[in-house]
Amino acid sequence: MPSTAEKSPHEQISAALRVRYGSNFPVTPDQPGIDSLARIANHRSIRRYRPKPVTPELLRLLCACALSAPTKSDLQQADIIHVADPARRQRITAHLPDMGWIADAPVFLVFCGNNRRIRQIGEWRGKPFANEHLDHFMNAAVDAGIAMMNFIGAAEAAGLGTCPISAIRNAADTVSRELDLPEGVFPVAGLCVGYPASAGHISPRLPLDVTLHTDRYDETGLREKVDAYDRRRHDNHPYGKQRRTALFGTAEFYGWSEDKARQYAEPERADFGDYIRRQGFSLK
Repeated sequence: MPSTAEKSPHEQISAALRVRYGSNFPVTPDQPGIDSLARIANHRSIRRYRPKPVTPELLRLLCACALSAPTKSDLQQADIIHVADPARRQRITAHLPDMGWIADAPVFLVFCGNNRRIRQIGEWRGKPFANEHLDHFMNAAVDAGIAMMNFIGAAEAAGLGTCPISAIRNAADTVSRELDLPEGVFPVAGLCVGYPASAGHISPRLPLDVTLHTDRYDETGLREKVDAYDRRRHDNHPYGKQRRTALFGTAEFYGWSEDKARQYAEPERADFGDYIRRQGFSLK
């Protein structure tokens, strides 16, 4: 079987999506945008990086592409912080001991939601802020997430690999102190960036007949479809270890649904809402 580099773009798309979803996606060679589609279909998280540096010029370009993303009502509530100081990055990494790739990545970024700026603009223009509720937090968080995805796409187009780090919210107070985040600004996710030292792997996803709906939400046959996905994912990329065996024991078959059920059987980031309130959001 030819390698990804040896396959034509339409063959790359078909092969990647077959691994991703377990079904065939016929693609013709004349499909418009086929090179971009092939890159998106082949997306992988990269956790090992070559020592080659990312130039400041390229990083600035990628950030400009990231912040060219759509933004709710043109409010522009996303910011990016480049954690360039090794000591500062190490202090953040110390709170995330299972993620050594943060320290190893040539570049580490933190994508933030920012509701502070629009409040400041209102004050400068003598207008009240009349949106003290959950939605204005959501708007800033979604803006940051969309900007990060734009960055990932731009980085992959430039030959870089990335790995999002939602775990920075495990240490949200520490991250806020280290990055001097004022009230109204909060971390959404970190992002490791660098030239890949390995190809990574395509992570299988739930089939589209679970996650893609037409006209109405439909979960017909959901349990059976999740069971089938568990088996397909296990055959393609089984888990290397089981989660929380002291509490739940060792399962004879350990699939995605068992792993996620165990993950959410114990509280995670239960104090994040309190942190967000301390940052000035009421979450009403």
